[in-house]
Amino acid sequence: MKKIVLFISILFLSIVHAQDKNAITYKESPIVLKINTDQLFGTLTTPDLTKKYPVALIIAGSGPTDRNGNNPMMKNNSLKMLAEVLAKNGIASLRYDKRGIGESKASAITEQSLVFENYTEDAKSWINLLKQDKRFSEVVIIGHSEGSLIGIIAGAKANKFISIAGPGESADKLIKAQISSKSNKIIEDMTFPIIDSLKNGHQVKKVDPILNSLFRPSIQPYLISWFKYNPQVEIKKLNVPILIVQGNNDLQVTIKDAESLSQANKNTELLIVDKMNHVMKIVEGDKQANLDSYNNETLPLSEVMTNKIVSFIKK
Repeated sequence: MKKIVLFISILFLSIVHAQDKNAITYKESPIVLKINTDQLFGTLTTPDLTKKYPVALIIAGSGPTDRNGNNPMMKNNSLKMLAEVLAKNGIASLRYDKRGIGESKASAITEQSLVFENYTEDAKSWINLLKQDKRFSEVVIIGHSEGSLIGIIAGAKANKFISIAGPGESADKLIKAQISSKSNKIIEDMTFPIIDSLKNGHQVKKVDPILNSLFRPSIQPYLISWFKYNPQVEIKKLNVPILIVQGNNDLQVTIKDAESLSQANKNTELLIVDKMNHVMKIVEGDKQANLDSYNNETLPLSEVMTNKIVSFIKK
């Protein structure tokens, strides 16, 4: 049995938005989840209310994305903005740095040992922690991008689930599609057999050095564990209200992905947001403008999206 201990700093940072008279003020405080010898770090955002209120666990996407939705190459504060919108509407949230990322860097698992279940089990531990807090009336999961699949798998422990820009296919199919769209037949012939082998649970001993960035031996255990999850199959297992949100200006995830997730579970609502991109912001311009928004921390989130998320959580 894993031992889980919660540490909350006694220093609370009060944030008041005086320009919006109807907005609820809120506080942000650091929070630490201890699992055996590991520590994962996050931010707990709580509205200034005396009655019980919902709390959302916000799960970031793939790669070095931190709790705020940023990485070393870009800063858009998308997840931080989402937490602030929720708080001003009376909904608490917890966003966290995954293992090996940001403040949780010291809890990284070696590449050879890392599997997808490390992320899903951590999410379940965060949910268990939130469920013990008597301030919260219910626990909602909000998973963004790859965080959607993590949230789907952990979602049975929550009261509601929200997917934002969540892929609708297993990762092996997504990688094949990306390779096909950017490469020639020779690259497909080199990579597709490796992907198929990993999909079937078998590591590939000999990998051409030019493919090491994708399929080096040390990363193959993670790929095997990741490829076995089909989001459409996993979301069928959820018996909670579900909201699927997708922008039609997303360069990474398609409307078809959202529709596939929505069609897989009868408890699902689907929202397609016009002009919203992958980082949840409205983009009017071309592809370059879309990409530029990934590094724009002043561009606000889609109000259509945030309004729907708030109403879904509160109903």
